[in-house]
Amino acid sequence: MSIKNILIVDDSKTEQVYLSQMLAAEGYATQVASDAEEAQKWIDLKRPDLILLDIVMPGQSGFQFARTLTRDEKYMDIPIILCTSKDQETDRVWGLRQGAKAYIVKPVQKTELLEKIRAL
Repeated sequence: MSIKNILIVDDSKTEQVYLSQMLAAEGYATQVASDAEEAQKWIDLKRPDLILLDIVMPGQSGFQFARTLTRDEKYMDIPIILCTSKDQETDRVWGLRQGAKAYIVKPVQKTELLEKIRAL
């Protein structure tokens, strides 16, 4: 799979900027959303090749949003990487059970993120 366009879904502006700049330096195009509702609009407008998804957000959690997307035939082929401060093993296991392809604990390390993206 060729990944060019990445949607970053995180309620932290700092994380949005950090991830956007990191990915732009590697040649990826990025869009940002602050919650699941805004993310859904972006997904419908310009289907991303990958979604980087925080878990703790206002409204729908990243777990809920990942489950919604991966169970819908329209979106199930869009890979999701969870990027979160939740570092418990149970959270990682639950996130992967919701359909995420990978789970990264913040602070996101550039080498780890790029490795996960290239593995898709």
